[in-house]
Amino acid sequence: MVLLAAWGRAWFQLGFQSILACRRPLLRGSMILGLILCYCMLAVLAAQLVSIPYADALLHVDCSGEEVSCELSPYSFQQESNGLCPASWFLATIRLSSGISIALLLRGSSCSSQKDWGHDVTLHPKLKIPMSKEGTLLTTVEFQSSSNNTSLRTRLGSSITLDCHFALAPSFLLSSLEWRRQHRGSGRSLFRYHVGNAGPTVQPKFHVDVEQLLRNGDASLTLQEATVDDEGMYICLVSTAQHQVQHNIQLLVAEPPRVRVFPTEVSFKRDETITLTCNIAGYYPPDISVSWTQKSPEDTVEISLSNTRFSSHRQSRDGTYSIASYLSVTSATAQAPATYTCHVSHVALEAPISISTHLKAPEHTELEGLVGGAIATAIFVSVLFIVLRRKRAAEPKPEQLLTASE
Repeated sequence: MVLLAAWGRAWFQLGFQSILACRRPLLRGSMILGLILCYCMLAVLAAQLVSIPYADALLHVDCSGEEVSCELSPYSFQQESNGLCPASWFLATIRLSSGISIALLLRGSSCSSQKDWGHDVTLHPKLKIPMSKEGTLLTTVEFQSSSNNTSLRTRLGSSITLDCHFALAPSFLLSSLEWRRQHRGSGRSLFRYHVGNAGPTVQPKFHVDVEQLLRNGDASLTLQEATVDDEGMYICLVSTAQHQVQHNIQLLVAEPPRVRVFPTEVSFKRDETITLTCNIAGYYPPDISVSWTQKSPEDTVEISLSNTRFSSHRQSRDGTYSIASYLSVTSATAQAPATYTCHVSHVALEAPISISTHLKAPEHTELEGLVGGAIATAIFVSVLFIVLRRKRAAEPKPEQLLTASE
């Protein structure tokens, strides 16, 4: 790694060998140029007063297999004090697939400083800022802001902190911090603080530690007792007198469902239809998947069932939803014993919930037992009567015995 120039000045092309330390390409196509520009600045400015956050993770993303996106765009042009030529500003934004986001405000050298770089330095034809003979541009990092996540998920009633940090060069001073939430076309300011004012303007349930903000550049926002109404895009706006950098963090609320199946155990009577109910409640967002399966002792896998019905979605006061799924089972088609299972999948669940009910083999009722016993008794009595009658008919009569003796 080559570190050059006090105050973080460096040619964009430096640091290229560090990017390819893993000997594998980062990205294909035109994005490689942008990555080289961004990574080069990170490598050179690591020892600078405006420190680059997550520098180690950035320099080893190829080894760790993370995806990286890097954007470099003009930010603004401002006239120098002598009025001869503009100073150029660029905004570099780096995002990692793990959620890390970094914004760098870069200041290009003005043409008035061309004499500091000797006769080999030429001016960019449009930007009018110094370039090396290789065509690279020289910049300094004046302002950086970062967040460790661009998307977060929380449960109802939980507290969560949305990360936002920044650092400024000595020539820059913090002017203000504002947190806003955008959701479904409407926006709302949650926290606003102007340096020099008596105190911040803040909505209930939200908090920023102003002492840490001014001391360490910690602009993180804490939300307490989250509800479904707290969903949305949260925007951290850090401003100086001249510039502003923002980070967008998507906050999602996800509450897992409670699942219950009843009855838990059933048995059929003759010519009967039983309705099994799978009740799913207390979940958010409303998208949910429900299915039924059947398995008998002879089956090696569960069999999916399609003869199901659903109730309409119902929303509770806390914003969560509930729904019921019904499965009808008839004695004419069901083969007992069997197990019927309700499977529920939801974004708030790490794995689907499966709740079962058991269908027992048919049992005789008490009446059926009495009738069967009566029939069996009647048959036994009839058979006994016939046997005794035949036996009696086969025996000789007394008169016949007397005649034989004479």
